[in-house]
Amino acid sequence: MSARRFVEKKHQCPVCQTHLESWQLTETRYVCPTCDHHFRLNAWERIHFLADEGSFKETDSDIRSKDPLGFPGYADKIKSAMEKTGLNEAVVNGIAKIEGRDLVMSVMSFSFIGGSMGSVVGEKVTRAMLRGIEQRLPVLVVTASGGARMHEGIFSLMQMAKTSHAAALMEKEGIPLFILLTDPTTGGVTASFAMLGDVILAEPNALIGFAGPRVIEGTIKQKLPEGFQRAAFQQEKGFVDAVVHRSKLRSTLAFLIDTHSISQKGWL
Repeated sequence: MSARRFVEKKHQCPVCQTHLESWQLTETRYVCPTCDHHFRLNAWERIHFLADEGSFKETDSDIRSKDPLGFPGYADKIKSAMEKTGLNEAVVNGIAKIEGRDLVMSVMSFSFIGGSMGSVVGEKVTRAMLRGIEQRLPVLVVTASGGARMHEGIFSLMQMAKTSHAAALMEKEGIPLFILLTDPTTGGVTASFAMLGDVILAEPNALIGFAGPRVIEGTIKQKLPEGFQRAAFQQEKGFVDAVVHRSKLRSTLAFLIDTHSISQKGWL
């Protein structure tokens, strides 16, 4: 991937307000060197930092969203998102290596219509899982989503069942599914495949939940504890297995692949 993606921007940390150049953030994998805030990454930036250099081979790039309901302005929204992000959809699929270990990757990007899961996102995540089964490779899904894409109505909601079924097939076949929850992971994605991994990791302080705090507080009529939807709280309550700093993700994933290593009879 071209280094130009990282050298043409100036940034201000939203937490500590430190002004940072792109070259500084590239060196730290877009983590603030002052306060350790993890900036959001788009799909290709994430792949750049996770996959071994030159190892990522994109798949399923020819799938495009339709407008099944004729939702007003939806076609223009998709076109605009493609132009602004350089992505075809809110997820990028491919086969790659992490520290020399082969795996299938499906990486979501919040910058494309909030990482919302429409028919194409659901199809691509499902294809990644099925490819893992077919090629006997572990699968890593990196989530970043506001939930189901309501411009597609029931078609978007059906993706929850579709992706969950693919995850169940992976379990049946003994193929490991690793999930990396990034900021934010909410709504229908959280309610479906994002919580079905054999191992669920999260980046520090990532927002993870289903409904928003105001909706929950209005429903239960109680004040929620501070940070209750952040990664550390989710780990404390057992929804996340480990909160992993971005600088340690590659080594952690390599370790997980090794500990779920393949034998003649399948994955252990």
